[in-house]
Amino acid sequence: MTESAIVWTRRSMIGASLAALAAPPVRAAPANALPLQIKPDRELMVPVEGGRLYVRVNGDLGGPRLPLVYLHGGPGSGHAGLLALTALAEERAIILYDQLDSGRSDAPGDPKNWRVERFVDEIDAVRRALGVERWHLGGGSWGGTLALEYGARRPSALAGLIIQSPLVSTRSWIADANALRRELPAQWRATLDACEGAMPPGDEQCAAANDAYFDRHVLRTKGDPRVAAYRATIPPHAGEAVYNGMWGPVEFRATGLLKDYDGEPLLARLDGRRTLFVAGEYDEARPVTVANFARRVPGAQYRTISGSAHVIVYDAPAAYLTLISDWCRRNERG
Repeated sequence: MTESAIVWTRRSMIGASLAALAAPPVRAAPANALPLQIKPDRELMVPVEGGRLYVRVNGDLGGPRLPLVYLHGGPGSGHAGLLALTALAEERAIILYDQLDSGRSDAPGDPKNWRVERFVDEIDAVRRALGVERWHLGGGSWGGTLALEYGARRPSALAGLIIQSPLVSTRSWIADANALRRELPAQWRATLDACEGAMPPGDEQCAAANDAYFDRHVLRTKGDPRVAAYRATIPPHAGEAVYNGMWGPVEFRATGLLKDYDGEPLLARLDGRRTLFVAGEYDEARPVTVANFARRVPGAQYRTISGSAHVIVYDAPAAYLTLISDWCRRNERG
């Protein structure tokens, strides 16, 4: 498919930062249902290799419960789609940040920075800058990749780990996407095939076929309008460039730096007692696949979020926040 025919890709879905601009939802989410904290209690810029990261905190870092840091997807999406997590800030500090070339962080746009290990190194740079000794960490999709990589390092600072709808390996991701694509109605399958051919149809037809996949497996709700309004205040950044450089312009085929990514060997290095895998019922990271990854980690837990697709924090925020809160409390000690 030509890039001009793509009106959505994972750059606009993972982490939900751009999802508010996507196709009409299957159903609407209740507005103002969660006590979000749109304004941060604290914000700072943290130096890392290649530039500086924007970091925001809601809640008391010195409170009785350990902080939670949650990693956005993309690559390139930014933290805005994760604002629902600030509803937990009365319980524990919530730390969100933009990875390099995303959101409010510096955007040098240098491919030398687009290395998985450099993105993982950002995590402890944030922790040290905030003076946090121990915390919980979660991440969704590409953020789930980074959560897997960080957990495999067995850092002493890690209390609990949440790996949500992750890209664990490129081959498994593409296999899931193609399996779900085969379940689409015949007209959409045929259009997607044509859009990847030598003579693709018009952009409108390709967009409609892509939307059919998106509406089923990526985002099934409209999301919270407060999040969309917040995101509109964030200046343009290099998110699309880093996405295309690391994945590529087409969802069903990887052509960027992650085309041969394989994090499956890392599963054996995780501390299963502290690890929770999560997927949405209709997730493009299929529940059967994510559950199989969890089974390869002795002691790890797996949960499916009913009614949700890939962007769980938009589709089922209340259920997901309850799960996160319970998991963090279970892993608060030891």
